[in-house]
Amino acid sequence: MKKLFCMVLISLLAAPAAFAQNRYIADQLFTYMHSGPSNQFRIIGSVNAGEPVKLLDVNRDSGYSQISDSKGRKGWVESRFVTRNESMAIRLPKLEKELSDVKSKLANARSNADSEKAGLVDSLDTRNRQIAELEQNYSDISQQLTASQEEVRKLRAKLDTQKDDLLLKYLAYGGGIAGGGLLLGLILPHIIPRKRRSPSGWA
Repeated sequence: MKKLFCMVLISLLAAPAAFAQNRYIADQLFTYMHSGPSNQFRIIGSVNAGEPVKLLDVNRDSGYSQISDSKGRKGWVESRFVTRNESMAIRLPKLEKELSDVKSKLANARSNADSEKAGLVDSLDTRNRQIAELEQNYSDISQQLTASQEEVRKLRAKLDTQKDDLLLKYLAYGGGIAGGGLLLGLILPHIIPRKRRSPSGWA
């Protein structure tokens, strides 16, 4: 019997400490705090909307919850006014800060995107100029190559003509020499008299 009594006593003492959980008063103007789990009990104060409280106990039959507020007061309020969600009074500054951070990040991202876009545009313009210069250089080189090929063709034709002329000159020169030699061979015997031989065969 003593053991059972001790266990019940320990559980009753431990329950409020184990039950104390962070909660918030719902976003109403305020709610009254009663001395017991009903509106029949006297009002011991009020709790402002959004104020954080500690949940100590819940009386499901009456629909009231026991809480302690930031001033250390303990009392009972309607359970429908106790919520797990942070109140707007606490969430709103957080949301505003998050919104400010998002806007800042968005502005930075937009600035970075604009910078990258400007850099890409500049790079693209530079590449386009380089391509245009290369195309112009290629066109100039092609024209120079065509002109050089035409000049080489003309020089080769001229060289071939000169070779033919030189060959004809060589042939004419050789033919003249051969003809002159032949003519000289025919004329010289008649011009230069032969020596007569003596009867004895001695000159």
